Amino acid sequence: MKTHEVREKYLNYFKNNQHAIIPSASIVPQEDPTTLFTGSGMQPMLQFLLGETHPEGVRIVDSQTCFRAEDIDDVGDNRHTTFFEMLGNWSLGDYFKNDQLNWFFEFLTSEVGLDPKKLFVTAFIGDKDAGIEKDEEAAEIWKRLFKAKGIDAKVVDIGSEEDGYKNGMQDGRIFYYDSKKNWWSRAGVPSNMPAGEPGGPDSEVFYEFDYIEHDPSFGLHCHPNCDCGRYMEIGNSVFMQYQKQADGSFKELDQKNIDFGGGLERITAASIDSADMFKIDVLWNIILKLQDLTGKKYQDHVVAKRVIADHLRSAVFMAVDGVVPTNTAQGYVMRRLLRRAIRRGYELGIESNLTTEVAQVVIDEYQQTYPELETNKQLIIEVLRTEENLFRKTLERGIHEFTKRTSELDFSKRPPVPTGQRTELTGKLVFTLFDTYGFPAELSIEEAEKEGVKIQVGWKKDFDKLMLQQKDRSRTATAGQFKGGLAEHSEATTKYHTATHLMYKALRNVLGDHVVQRGSNITNERLRFDFSHGDKMTPEQIAKVEAMVNEVIQKDMPVAYKEMSKDDAFSVGALGAFGEKYPDTVKVYTVGDPDGDYYSKEICGGPHVKHTGLIGKFKIIKEESSSAGVRRIKAVVE
Repeated sequence: MKTHEVREKYLNYFKNNQHAIIPSASIVPQEDPTTLFTGSGMQPMLQFLLGETHPEGVRIVDSQTCFRAEDIDDVGDNRHTTFFEMLGNWSLGDYFKNDQLNWFFEFLTSEVGLDPKKLFVTAFIGDKDAGIEKDEEAAEIWKRLFKAKGIDAKVVDIGSEEDGYKNGMQDGRIFYYDSKKNWWSRAGVPSNMPAGEPGGPDSEVFYEFDYIEHDPSFGLHCHPNCDCGRYMEIGNSVFMQYQKQADGSFKELDQKNIDFGGGLERITAASIDSADMFKIDVLWNIILKLQDLTGKKYQDHVVAKRVIADHLRSAVFMAVDGVVPTNTAQGYVMRRLLRRAIRRGYELGIESNLTTEVAQVVIDEYQQTYPELETNKQLIIEVLRTEENLFRKTLERGIHEFTKRTSELDFSKRPPVPTGQRTELTGKLVFTLFDTYGFPAELSIEEAEKEGVKIQVGWKKDFDKLMLQQKDRSRTATAGQFKGGLAEHSEATTKYHTATHLMYKALRNVLGDHVVQRGSNITNERLRFDFSHGDKMTPEQIAKVEAMVNEVIQKDMPVAYKEMSKDDAFSVGALGAFGEKYPDTVKVYTVGDPDGDYYSKEICGGPHVKHTGLIGKFKIIKEESSSAGVRRIKAVVE
């Protein structure tokens, strides 16, 4: 099956089961200070799972674009990608385990056409310390579903992942795993959850590629959670049914929710029985373009072509949501993706126009579902072309610096320098060329081999040690910013959130209607707001914005929302965020009288203060450039 066919079948299947289809949220969270990217389908839905009313009702379905930076170094194997779409359906206090497992099994076997004999499932084994029972209900549902397909599904208690490697499949089809594998909460296993935190058992579905032999280097025996590639997880149903109490016990929630996430690309790969996820159409057509550009076959350059296909697909979706390459935050991740792809292209002999050639393929593959890709094609192409040209100049400078730095090293192909001065290309020098000049390590080695420079034995070990130290420094510098999860909704954060709305309107009043929100980062200590504007703000303009916001605060205007159609929201002048994709029904927050004298209207999911007088005095503490054509403001309330 084609990827878009699987996506459409999924959305329509759940629509026919009374689910409202909502659009994918932006890949860049607009008001979440704790994470750079949307990393799961659940992330934009968490406020509704925690009790806020969804404007579309209690049954929701979507396909959410996601990006996970932590998987960058794993790309190159047969299943890891940084960008992916997560199919999701949610029950917000409506249906529960029986309907969910029945529907997903029916979707996989009847709609996608997967052979049920190749499906294996897991359930929660229980947690005695937390007083949570084994999820026998889920196992019984699965047993009944398999029996209806003529399969006698044996239930096996595996326990931990380590136990799985030790004891293997044991002829099972339904497997009980511990809380590290089959329990979900934002804090992880039950013992780590704070009081008040919701969570629950989950049930995963795996597809078996039975032509792949188990690789014992991963563990003695294979089992569904083995990493050898024989089994691939394609979906996970979370049963959010418990809340941790102050005394450490768990109580069942009055509103039990379903939170399902399934990998669109993985289900598509299962539909064509390919353990290589890069064989699905949306990725394979990029591979074919690379074969055309290089004349080199996929099987001879598998890793390089997988990296290029994945990274440039991610970069295209970042660009359409307003990200540009920089040295910080989302822009840093995008720059890293592009440069890794360009370096891999360099290995294949592609010395120009790699990003633009591949971007066109990505746009062609996805524009039917995401028409904004075609609408913003020139912007996307220009962002990628600019970074490619910049990095290729960096590579040229790196080669020049390499030649300069190695001029006194031992050249076996040239007249040798005096013995006492003879040195080698070390791991430290390779790292310096990479860290200071952006010159890739593999190119340093390639140049050394080409020029006959002697290479230090064990250079890679020293290089890796220095790289690890650099990553540790980066991790310390960004602690708290890159972690997963969603922003808390404390009183202070709520004040800053509302103040952001007031400032957005003030910026448009002072600078002009070309000002569009390009991202925000709100904590309980300050707000950060990115917006489209070409010039540095003058002190007078900053003072006007501050005065306008504080005047609205002093007037103590009411803040309230109405639910209305997306079209009606824009027709009454409600503002939105660049790159954000809104459902048919939205919440429009108005500061002031919605039907009379009001200050601003904006599409938003909340939370907000009830009236502006609660915010406090507003002050801008910094105005600076964020990226080309985008300014950044940091502000506080006192």
